[in-house]
Amino acid sequence: MIRVPGHGRRRPSSPVRRLAGPLVAVAVLASATPAVAATSSAISPAPALPATTSAARVGAETPADPPSRTADPTVVLLTPVAVRTAPERDAPRVTTIAARRPITGVRTVLPVVRRTTDATGRRWLRVRLPGRVLGSPAPPPQGWILEQGTRSGVHPWRIVVDVEARRVTVFRDRVRLRSFRAVVGTAETPTPRGRFFVEENVRIPSDRTGGPFALATSARSSVLQEFDGGPGQIALHGRDGIGGRLGTAVSHGCVRLADREIAWIADRVAPGALITFE
Repeated sequence: MIRVPGHGRRRPSSPVRRLAGPLVAVAVLASATPAVAATSSAISPAPALPATTSAARVGAETPADPPSRTADPTVVLLTPVAVRTAPERDAPRVTTIAARRPITGVRTVLPVVRRTTDATGRRWLRVRLPGRVLGSPAPPPQGWILEQGTRSGVHPWRIVVDVEARRVTVFRDRVRLRSFRAVVGTAETPTPRGRFFVEENVRIPSDRTGGPFALATSARSSVLQEFDGGPGQIALHGRDGIGGRLGTAVSHGCVRLADREIAWIADRVAPGALITFE
């Protein structure tokens, strides 16, 4: 799991399970740097959408499919954004998303699920949200944000983690490229299931465990509400200083890969990529 620098020590919080023996986390310090993905993984700008002028289209939700259905629509936050329960300015606010991520400081990139325009002409986006942070309740998986203060893009990469088979498969433009054996969570600290996304792509210092890279996801442990000073964040990472035989279920929820294989993924997959744990 990812440890965010500056947080306190691990403390149990219902339904946290106390574990006997040492807990191993991916310790990401302030000196950690964002991994630089290859140019082929860069998030491409999305073509401009036509203005919504027809009264019949006001309030109608439309899927956020990009012109190429082989890539997933994303949005980059240029400023902090308020997340609301509905695409209305007076709808309840559920959380605020920072414009930059806490570990690497890179711009926040969110997958876009749907788009709509309200009666005043404001454009709204339904987006997938980052996971819980320490000291705050867990946000819903999705919410509505104003399009203002964002930049649209598309992301060609997807990752699928087959927990039962203990394999990670990487796709580009919906085409399967590589599949790797992996270590997944135990029955007591399982790898969560569902659809999430990559929040950050982190280069782990050589003197820290879990390197050489980690893809910090929006998934959080359902058992460990706090882990080594972090929010129980689930990551795909290496096995430096941790070990674990590939194809086994011995982690605290994270997915471990051979160092060369996580390096291959980190070199290509940027924040905003969809990741499914099934």
